[in-house]
Amino acid sequence: MPLSRRTLFAATGAAATAPLLAAAAQPAPAQAPGPDLRTRYRTVAAEGLDIFYREAGPAHAPAVLLLHGFPSSSHMFRDLIPRLATRWRVVAPDLPGFGHSAQPDRSAFSYTFDRLAQVMEGFTRATGLDRYALYVFDYGAPVGFRLAAAAPERVTALISQNGNAYAEGLLQAWEPIRAYWAAPEDPAKREALRPFTTVETTKFQYLHGVPDPTLVSPDGWTHDQAGLDRPGNADIQLDLFRDYASNVALYPAWQAAFRRARWPTLLAWGRNDPFFGPAGAEAYRRDLPQAELHFFDTGHFALETHGAEIAALMDGFLGRHLGRVLQLRQPKLEMR
Repeated sequence: MPLSRRTLFAATGAAATAPLLAAAAQPAPAQAPGPDLRTRYRTVAAEGLDIFYREAGPAHAPAVLLLHGFPSSSHMFRDLIPRLATRWRVVAPDLPGFGHSAQPDRSAFSYTFDRLAQVMEGFTRATGLDRYALYVFDYGAPVGFRLAAAAPERVTALISQNGNAYAEGLLQAWEPIRAYWAAPEDPAKREALRPFTTVETTKFQYLHGVPDPTLVSPDGWTHDQAGLDRPGNADIQLDLFRDYASNVALYPAWQAAFRRARWPTLLAWGRNDPFFGPAGAEAYRRDLPQAELHFFDTGHFALETHGAEIAALMDGFLGRHLGRVLQLRQPKLEMR
C-alpha cells in the first residue's frame, strides 16, 4: 500500500530529528571550573587582638595588602577586591577600633599609629603575607609606611590612593587638628575635634569634591558612622587625631626609605580631597621619580566613584612589575 505524503514526511522527519533529540538528552561535557573570585570573611589573632579581614584570589598568587583609612574599614574595598582577585591574592584587614576588628578599651590598649602598625605586622605574619604589594589610603599610609620602612624587602610595590607622606599634602582642613597637636593637654582643643566623628562630617568626607554625588552609595558613610557611634569609639578617634603628629614627624624618614628602596609606585589621587591635596601626590616624585601619577576628578574616597578605573590601573601596574612572580607561581599542570 503506497505511503501518503503526510505519512512519509512524518516518518522521515522523525528519523532526522531522533539523533538531535538523543544528543540533547546527553549531559553537557563538564566545564573546567573558573577562578573562585568569592570574598572570604575571616578573623585571625594578632598581638592578642581579633583582627577581621577580607580575602579573595588565588592563594599562590602575589599578595596585595589593602590598608584603609579614617573613618572606614575594609568595607571601602568591597568592590575593588573582586576586581583584583582574578590574578592576585588580595587581603584587606580592619585596623583595631575599626570595622569588625576588636575595639579594646583605651585603658588597655594605646591607640597610636605605632601600636596599629605593630598589630598589622603581627597580622601579616599570622596570614602568611611574607611579601606583598602595599596599597595605602589615609590612615593606612602611616601604618603601612611604618611596616615598609622597617622591612623594605617585604614590600614588592607601593600604591598610594590619597595616602600622604609630605607636609605640602596637608590642607587647611587640618588646622583644628594642628591646634590640638600644639596643646594636647587642652581639653577644649580635644573637644573641638569631636564633630569630626559625627555623621555630618562622615558624609562630607564621602561627598566633598565629587562632581556627581549620585555615584556615591550611602552604604559607605552609613557603615562607617555605625562604627564611630559605638560606645567609646569617638574618644579612640580623638586619641588618633592627637597622635597623627607622630606621622608628620616621620615624613622625612619615610621619604628616605622611598629613595633607598625605590619601590615601583602607583599614585591614584582624588584631586578634590579636602584633606590631602594634589601637591602631596606630586611630591612623591621627588623621591620616586619613576612613580606613575594619575589624578581623578573626585574627592577623598576615590574608589566610590572611580573604582573600576583605579582597579584597571592597579592590575596593569602590578602585571608590569610583578608579572614574572605571577608566572613563576602559576600551578604546574601534571603531564599525562
